[in-house]
Amino acid sequence: MSEQQRPVTVAIVGATASGKTGLSLDLAERLAGEIVNTDAMQIYRGMDVGTAKVPLAERRGVRHHLLDRLAVTDTATVADFQGWAKEAMAEIRERTHTPVLVGGSALYTRAILDQFEFPATDASLRRELEEELAAIGPHALHERLVALDPAAAAKMLPDNGRRTVRALEVIALTGRPYSASLPQLHYAEPGTVQIGVDIDRPTLDARIEQRVQQMYDAGLIEEVEGLLDLGLEQGQTASRAIGYREAAAHLRGEISRDDAIERTRIATRRFARRQDGWFRKDPRVVWIRFDDEDRVEKALAAVTAVS
Repeated sequence: MSEQQRPVTVAIVGATASGKTGLSLDLAERLAGEIVNTDAMQIYRGMDVGTAKVPLAERRGVRHHLLDRLAVTDTATVADFQGWAKEAMAEIRERTHTPVLVGGSALYTRAILDQFEFPATDASLRRELEEELAAIGPHALHERLVALDPAAAAKMLPDNGRRTVRALEVIALTGRPYSASLPQLHYAEPGTVQIGVDIDRPTLDARIEQRVQQMYDAGLIEEVEGLLDLGLEQGQTASRAIGYREAAAHLRGEISRDDAIERTRIATRRFARRQDGWFRKDPRVVWIRFDDEDRVEKALAAVTAVS
């Protein structure tokens, strides 16, 4: 494919454990592409086993961006991620390569692909809301958001206090619902294409069960133990990662190893359903079956159609 035919951006989306990584590498190889991570947790150093981060030896020589950028005590906002991703994409294009985004966060992907200006922040208001979060907990704060902006609240997990704080901050600053500030379905760059990995729920559930077991067998608890020494529990973002919080609870003696594994499976299945729901709402996504023998050729056809 010539440089003129390449799209500005290819994004591989879908639920965790659906097969996004393999397809992204296949396409990067065929498109002279470079991978841009859009997984909120793979950006942290040392969070490897529990995030299914592709080991260097398995990256097929394809250059990867936005991996291992932060310490687990650092905080990264969606706005931060948007800026880093756009910077990486610009560098990739300068090398006449194709940016291939891959990750399961719909908001992160939309913030990068779509026209989206982040509302301003107010340090004192943010501090006040964070103090409330610490005092009354994320669920009570989420109930307030439900009353003010049910559409936004429905898209957030009640225990994600940080996102609830941001939503309440934007509402207070703008006088408008937080949902009104979210990105619209309008690509920032022409020639962008999203490829969704389509997988049936029973198969996905089985794959999640297998993946979670493999993570624990591969040393997730030991990985978390080392990260706790580096301040994992003080990290506002990293500490919420599925698998890491359950392994940490086991290390504190609160639950057994088997309980940690089962809770991780349940949380991952729940998250995968939310991911699928988010991406299904975007009519621009071209869905391709995970087990289609011609999935790479079909994905390339979708890329060619918009280039």
